[in-house]
Amino acid sequence: MKICFFGSSLVSSYWNGAATYYRGILKEIAALGHDITFFEPDAFARQAHRDIDDPSWATVVIYPATSEGWQRSLAAAARSADILVKASGVGVFDIELENAVAEIQSRALRLYWDVDAPATLEAIAADPGHHLRGAIPCYDLVLTYGGGEPVAQGYRAAGARDCVPIYNALDPATHHPAPPIPEFACDLSLLANRLPDRERRVEQFFIEVADRLPARSFVLGGAGWDSKPMPQNIRKSGHVGTGQHNAFFASALATLNINRDSMAKYGFSPPTRVFEAVGAGACLITDAWDGIDHFLEPGTEVLVAANGDEVAGHLDMLEPTRASAIARRARARILAHHTYRHRARQFQQLLEGMNIRTEAAE
Repeated sequence: MKICFFGSSLVSSYWNGAATYYRGILKEIAALGHDITFFEPDAFARQAHRDIDDPSWATVVIYPATSEGWQRSLAAAARSADILVKASGVGVFDIELENAVAEIQSRALRLYWDVDAPATLEAIAADPGHHLRGAIPCYDLVLTYGGGEPVAQGYRAAGARDCVPIYNALDPATHHPAPPIPEFACDLSLLANRLPDRERRVEQFFIEVADRLPARSFVLGGAGWDSKPMPQNIRKSGHVGTGQHNAFFASALATLNINRDSMAKYGFSPPTRVFEAVGAGACLITDAWDGIDHFLEPGTEVLVAANGDEVAGHLDMLEPTRASAIARRARARILAHHTYRHRARQFQQLLEGMNIRTEAAE
């Protein structure tokens, strides 16, 4: 089937945390025989910060970040697509695209793929006039990259015909153990862009921990932190391209995952960094959220912290042999159950189920 996908960017991870999710799952969907065309706007200097060439398994269409640009691209996609996907968070003309896909006359199945579903549902709940209240019932299916049953129920309450989480996962060909490098060597690392609904949690789980452990070393990777005052034992690495992710995760005694406020509230929302870090062989410490045991076993495959004090406690008790054992068990679990190949098969089964229902209705 021909799948036309409107998303933030496939070729650049710059201010685009969903890039590795798109790459991992769409590559495996293409491997099942589907024809992928990815439409992305020329916006936010992402094309100037590309970290991959156009992949062999997808056609990438870069359109001007203008009204005419998205309209022409959508018209072309609607003429050829069997499946038309609008992802959340494209960054420009999201409202217009979401409404247009909902209203467009096309034979294609229409999917809304939300890569930040908890935040979207909170926005819908806070605004009686939110555009998705009218648009979502027109989509054939809503997919999310996390949130579990609370998110699925939230979307059904908002009028979705159905909502199914397709979680982040590991692409073992991309994220795998790598030699450590001095630039990222430390006791605890964190890779996270500076975002309003994450910053306070970064302060609590990372910056304040570094402040109370002056003898320990910390590395913070991600864009936007230059102006943020921090203790001297935190080194800021700035934007870390995907080509350096393996080395980043492999160079620390442990690496930290911090969910955004909304994702922590809903649970069942492991970000890409969880799977990337584990795939690279890192010992992972994560903030606490419901559903972590669906992916990794606390205490043996991941260390879970409810607050900064518990992060500091884990770090105090961690030495290289134990860190390596935790990392090894976690990677085996993820490879066995949580790769993008598993997720692509789930997507294929959903399509087959929709086809069966469509045929039965004719």
